[in-house]
Amino acid sequence: MKDIMGLMKQAQAMQARVQDIQAELERMEVTGQSGGGLVQVTLTAKGAMRGLAIDASLLKADEKEIVEDLIVTAHEDARKKGERLVEEKMKAVTAGLPLPPGMKLPF
Repeated sequence: MKDIMGLMKQAQAMQARVQDIQAELERMEVTGQSGGGLVQVTLTAKGAMRGLAIDASLLKADEKEIVEDLIVTAHEDARKKGERLVEEKMKAVTAGLPLPPGMKLPF
């Protein structure tokens, strides 16, 4: 019974830490880019878009599709960076807990 109580305390402490990390990830920003930096997208680590920067040289009517593709690519780059940041933070929280391999906590 003693092990169960210890595990419960660890789980409660981890839950509090996860809540702190979620709030932190809402404030942290990542920037993805494409086209050699001509398009940049800034997201929170949780995926909310905060900004978009497009170099003026791309603002030509006949290059509309290129710009759209670059925006999508920059967004994907920023999203992946945010996901990696979330993974790193969660590894720090779950270190030392006996979780089964591949188990993901709700986020």
